[in-house]
Amino acid sequence: MRNTVDMAGIPVDKVTMGEAVEKIKGFLAEDRVHTVYTPNAEMMMEAQRDPALKNILVQADLLVADGAGVILASRILKCSLPEKVSGIDLVKNIFSIRQERKIRFFFFGSRPGVAEAAAENMRKAYPWIEVSGCRNGYFSEDEEKSIVEQINSSGADILLVALGVPKQEKWIYAHKDELKVKVCIGVGGSLDVFAGKVKLAPEFLRKNGLEWLYRLCKEPWRFKRMLDLPRYMLFTLSARLRGQ
Repeated sequence: MRNTVDMAGIPVDKVTMGEAVEKIKGFLAEDRVHTVYTPNAEMMMEAQRDPALKNILVQADLLVADGAGVILASRILKCSLPEKVSGIDLVKNIFSIRQERKIRFFFFGSRPGVAEAAAENMRKAYPWIEVSGCRNGYFSEDEEKSIVEQINSSGADILLVALGVPKQEKWIYAHKDELKVKVCIGVGGSLDVFAGKVKLAPEFLRKNGLEWLYRLCKEPWRFKRMLDLPRYMLFTLSARLRGQ
C-alpha cells in the first residue's frame, strides 16, 4: 500500500531515495506498466493550472518530491516528506541496481544524438545495465505509433522519457496502455546531463536547496518560469489557511 501525503490534491509518496528504488524494483516484477513522475515546485504549480496534468500526477504509481520547494511545501502543510528524491539521482540509483538479468533501458527524448551519447556514457559507468534502444524527442504526431512499436520491440524494462514538462508526462499517459515496458519515468533534462551536454549544480547547492539559483545563473531565460517557485509557496500557504 502506498504511503502518500496530500499536497493540495496531489498525492506525493512519503518515501526516501532508498524506498523509492525498492518500489521500482517491485514494479519490475509486476506484469504491467507503472508510471513514475518527479515533480518539483514548478510542476506542482503547473498542475494546479492544468487539470489534465494534475489528473496524470494523481494517477501515477509513484510520485516523488524533486526539489526543496516541494519539501518546504510539505512542511507548510504539516505533512512533512522525509527527503528530496530528485529525478536524476533516482535514475542513477536505478542504474546501480544489479540483478541476475540486466535491466534494459530505452532512452527517449532530447535533441538528435543526445540519447545515443547518454547511452554510451551510461554503459561505461554502469556496465551491468543494457540500453536496448534510443530515440530523439523530435517527432510528429504521425510518428508516435512507430515510436511505441520501436520501444516495444526493443524489449526494454524501463523507459526514460525526456521531453520536458508537461509534454513527457502527457506522452506517457497517452501511450501507457500501448507500451510493454514495466516502468515509464519522466526524466526532464537528465539525458543531457548523462550525455555530458549539461552540468549539474555543485553538490553544495543541490544539498542546500539552491539548485534553482545555479540554473537561473546558467539559463537566465528561465526567470519567468522560476517565478512558479514563490507562487507555489504562496499557493501552499493559502491552502493551509483554507484547511486544504
